[in-house]
Amino acid sequence: MSGPALPRYGTLLLACVAATAIANNYALQPVLTDVADDLGLSATTTGLIPTAILVGCTAGFALLLPLTDRIAPHRLVGVQLCVLAAALTLAAAAPNAPVLLTACLLIGAMAGVAAQAGAIAGRYAAPGRRGTAMATVATGLSAGILLSRWAGGSLADLLGWRRMLLVFAGLALLGAFATGRLLPRDRPRPRGGYPAALAALAPLLRRHRPLRRAVVTGGLWYFAFNVVWVALSLTLARPPYSLDATAIGLYSLAGLLGFAALPFTGRLVDRYTPGRVVVGAMGVAALGTAVLAVGFPHPVPTVLGLALFDAGCFAAQAANQSVVVAVDPGRSGSLTGVYLVLYFAVGALGTSATAPLLDAFGPRGTMLAALAALLTAGSLAAAHGRHGEREGERGREPVGAAQDIGPAPFSR
Repeated sequence: MSGPALPRYGTLLLACVAATAIANNYALQPVLTDVADDLGLSATTTGLIPTAILVGCTAGFALLLPLTDRIAPHRLVGVQLCVLAAALTLAAAAPNAPVLLTACLLIGAMAGVAAQAGAIAGRYAAPGRRGTAMATVATGLSAGILLSRWAGGSLADLLGWRRMLLVFAGLALLGAFATGRLLPRDRPRPRGGYPAALAALAPLLRRHRPLRRAVVTGGLWYFAFNVVWVALSLTLARPPYSLDATAIGLYSLAGLLGFAALPFTGRLVDRYTPGRVVVGAMGVAALGTAVLAVGFPHPVPTVLGLALFDAGCFAAQAANQSVVVAVDPGRSGSLTGVYLVLYFAVGALGTSATAPLLDAFGPRGTMLAALAALLTAGSLAAAHGRHGEREGERGREPVGAAQDIGPAPFSR
């Protein structure tokens, strides 16, 4: 841990920041048609809006997450939330596509503060509480992702899309004020300059085996996550179902079980190794995917399958990120940046692969492809755990074993 332990209200504040920041990545999606009509955009230009946000978010992970290791949390988070508020205001006032797309790039980049919140929570967690702290922030982040489309659509219906963005800008400013007053003020001790920190991102992946393993296993289930949700949306929007966006969006509420289970996940990570939690979480996600493959499109098995699937994926992500931070808590921002850039890149492959999978194998075959990715991730996590146990039996130091399979229980 670096610096004094973060009090409980600080962890809850970071969870709220993560929720409201990441929500901006998705809030415009339900109202893209309204935006296009208002600005006279073509279908191609309209499609660039979520793309610009995704590109900005990926750039933010790579360029801004290392700042977590260099700048005091109260200043880093507060300044970025102010910039996010300014970007949202610019988008709300945008008179044309170039201004809107520029604002969307900034929104995506600044929304990456949600990932910084998790890294800060892990670094400043009290002894034996890192898993719980990071799971609390992951709960907020997951809530923001799941509820953002509903909140954005509802506010836009009530106020219009421009005023909806101003509401989100107000929330960002409120978060900036709170974090500026309540987050730790001690400055981390950076290792070298900022350009050197960026240049060190790729070597971090080569140097740390636990980071490579976290990228592979996390990428596999995020691939599956995108395949399942995109396949669900595409299938329900097509005949014979032809559901509207609101009806399809209601299925996302099944994911509420996912982030409801995250605090429990944090306690498991603090008690057992994160690798064991990942194996169990992949079993739950695989069970949910199997239920989807058998029961889709009937509503009850579909909702049950999605609930189990999301719970497993969210729990695994919370455990996996605790592995990443534990590699070197003093460089948690840089390590998390490497992890998330590659994690999102693999997820993008899942998104692009879904339509061809649907055309070739149908919904059931596509769900089975996601199931194969989840089972592979679980098998790799289990194999890493067995290998670490064998190394421990040969008398390696606990730190060595933790580096091989992930950190030892944080409560010990």
